[in-house]
Amino acid sequence: MKTWNEQTCLLLMRPAACLLAILLLSPILSQAQDASHSPGWVVIPVEEYQSLRARAFPSAVEPALPPVDATLTRVDYDLRIAGELATGRASLTVDVLKDGWVRVAIPSGLLVREAKLDGKLVSLVTPTQGKSGGQLSAVLSHPGRAVLLLDIALPVTSGAGEESIVLPSTDSGVTRAVVELPQQGVDVKLAGGLLVEKPVPVAAPSVANQRKWLAYGRGNEPLTFTWHRKLDDHRLEQPLRLRGSLIQVLGLGEDLTSIYAEVNLEVNQGAAREVRIHLPENVNINQVSGAMVADWEMNPGELKVSFLEPVEQAARFVITGETPTAREGQIQVPLLRLLNTERESGGVAVEVLGAGEIKDVQSQGLESADASDLGEMVASRQSPSLLAFQFRSGDAKVNRSLTINVARYAQQAVLVANVEEARYQVLMSREGKILVQARYAIRNNQRNFLKITLPEGATIWSATLAGKPVRPGESPDGSVLLPLEKARAGDDAPAFAVEVFYLSRQPAWNDKGQARLNLPALDLPVSRTGLVLYHPLLFKVTPVPGAFRMQRFESPSSPVLNPPIRTGAVNQPAEDSASPKSPESQGFAYSYWLKSGGRTARVLPIRVSFPAFGPSIFLVSELTAENHAEAVELSYQREKKEGVQ
Repeated sequence: MKTWNEQTCLLLMRPAACLLAILLLSPILSQAQDASHSPGWVVIPVEEYQSLRARAFPSAVEPALPPVDATLTRVDYDLRIAGELATGRASLTVDVLKDGWVRVAIPSGLLVREAKLDGKLVSLVTPTQGKSGGQLSAVLSHPGRAVLLLDIALPVTSGAGEESIVLPSTDSGVTRAVVELPQQGVDVKLAGGLLVEKPVPVAAPSVANQRKWLAYGRGNEPLTFTWHRKLDDHRLEQPLRLRGSLIQVLGLGEDLTSIYAEVNLEVNQGAAREVRIHLPENVNINQVSGAMVADWEMNPGELKVSFLEPVEQAARFVITGETPTAREGQIQVPLLRLLNTERESGGVAVEVLGAGEIKDVQSQGLESADASDLGEMVASRQSPSLLAFQFRSGDAKVNRSLTINVARYAQQAVLVANVEEARYQVLMSREGKILVQARYAIRNNQRNFLKITLPEGATIWSATLAGKPVRPGESPDGSVLLPLEKARAGDDAPAFAVEVFYLSRQPAWNDKGQARLNLPALDLPVSRTGLVLYHPLLFKVTPVPGAFRMQRFESPSSPVLNPPIRTGAVNQPAEDSASPKSPESQGFAYSYWLKSGGRTARVLPIRVSFPAFGPSIFLVSELTAENHAEAVELSYQREKKEGVQ
């Protein structure tokens, strides 16, 4: 008898036959093993064998059940309006994911006449009350894609001269609707989707006058078609009858006259697509602005203004321009005129800019008037040399002219005090800290002190006058008071420098946002201002258009601000005096110190070197009024560079 072992059995026999052989021969093998104790024999129970085999040959994992039994993938409507009903077909594309019978809900609100699936009629079922609220459903039995065709009808709602139909909301991914209207010349509106503006002509000759409108719904809200017959408007075909009002303000400068005109149009008949305005010789138009203005074009002797759409009632726009004129003597005032109007009303106001006055006036077709008669635009001007005229009533074609005689006077310069130039160096950190060095070139004849109102929350570090550290005073409202040098009587006031260091804070910067830099307010006018802004690294900073504009760096034009600032951590000790050693200055400072209760700003009279660091931009501004605090609006964004987080 040949010896059997389990390895030979597993290799030569099928698993079932091998198992049967082990069961039949296990007593014999057991006796043989006990008798001879030959190595290589292993005897295990059947349960352990099955467990080992299951580990060696694992069965495939059964797929998880789909989250839903079926999905409504697409709904297509093809409807035709016929009287009080919209009839047609609804095509429902359904994807069945589960084996067995599956119920698919029909969109609610549809009146279904019949249903077909694969060309065969099918019945729709209504569940018991409490399940889907009695909504119609179709029952499908096979997994995969199926197209359910429904013959449907919808009511047409009429009211207020409009008709509409409402297609119910569905859970489908795509909802498409084609609605065929029985007449031409209608305006169609859509709610709950996107309407294709151009209608699709129907190919059938019998319905050649009909039109189809295509729309796509959002799916989660009803799709509503609303239409009404277009109303014929013959206004565009009627002759244009136009009235207008033109109020013009002219400012006579030394060599240039500014023109500001306000035009109001009134359409009595027809519709105005454009309006034309007569321009005198050498008048240049810079801008035409208004809510209805689409474009404007300046031709020789004429300005044409086009509108966004034909104006049927009224329109308003503003014209700004300029023209060269003589400095003094006889001046022919340029007057704008509205063309092609039945009646033109309005007026003109003239003022002399600078030292001068109007001596003589010659007018034709104009009547003298008060400034308030020409409206708020003219009445708000406070010029003593302002003269106002109204157009004489009558035909718009009447000739109008205005000639004035202007006398100019030499201005006598009487200097009290003035900041001829202000220079700022600003260091901004990402954490919101702002260090500012403010330097002012001042000419003074009569003023004793300069009042500086720092931004809210700012802390002054140091102040210097003509290069010497000083201890500033403090006014009752918290402003800083610095003593000023005064020129001798009869001498030209020389310029001297005043310098202030202060620290302020603002919110920390994010990766992108807006920042605002507030500058001090001085009680003296400032002729020009320059600002060097050092901003954080890795940030792109752009100034928002305003009082300041960005340009290439220029050195200060005032000689007292040109000497370079000493670098390095050098702090000069203060002198014992609180002001320059002029007895007159010391007397004024001591007098104010007594009147203010003996208070001084808590700052050491030292000079601090400005730490210029990081990328910078240069901004300039002109003509800052006294007690006016300028501000710079900044837009910043962190730059993304390779290797930098």
